[in-house]
Amino acid sequence: MVASGDKIAVAISGGKDSLSLLKLLIDRQKFVPIKYELLAVHVDMGYPCHHPKILAEYFKRIGVEYHIEKIDILKGKSRKDISCFWCSWNRRKALFEVTKRFRCTKLALGHHKDDIIETILLNMFFNGEISGMNPKQVLFKGAITIIRPLAYVDEDLIVKMAKELEFPHHKCSCPNSITSKRTKITEIIKELKKDCPDIKTNIFRSIKRIRSEYLL
Repeated sequence: MVASGDKIAVAISGGKDSLSLLKLLIDRQKFVPIKYELLAVHVDMGYPCHHPKILAEYFKRIGVEYHIEKIDILKGKSRKDISCFWCSWNRRKALFEVTKRFRCTKLALGHHKDDIIETILLNMFFNGEISGMNPKQVLFKGAITIIRPLAYVDEDLIVKMAKELEFPHHKCSCPNSITSKRTKITEIIKELKKDCPDIKTNIFRSIKRIRSEYLL
């Protein structure tokens, strides 16, 4: 995923996943036989939240180059009127623009194994398609390459790492977090896991084990 000479924009939401990814990429610079640069990027969505300030202080403390991109996600609307799709689309657009502006070769996202599993079910249930998220994905005819270094890492391990390293934490709650489709999928998987402990691994592996002879 990472090549010598890369300048990687690391998307930092401020949660455990993105901060763990940043930590791993920084530590990896010390011993791998290749050279690459990092740019921590946080998108300030315009909510009344202290997270951008907390992250800026953290980036300075660990000595990583960073940029905070401010956008107005509300655009005259109230927080309750903002959907998950609207928020995600605008954040992703801002990340692409920053990646191109700072001449980064890759954009690193903190999606882990559990995220991919949930996405597979989300796309099946709500979009009527079988798809997930690629660990490495080339976009815009090669202009930007998305990488997901944590794609094969279980969320449980990331939770343990975040606790041990005591990452800065400031929860800026989303009004849709409790009722979102992803939250519903998470609860479904938790319930199914009671009867099938391997449910997450099975879903994750299924995307590679397509039995074409049994498809329509």
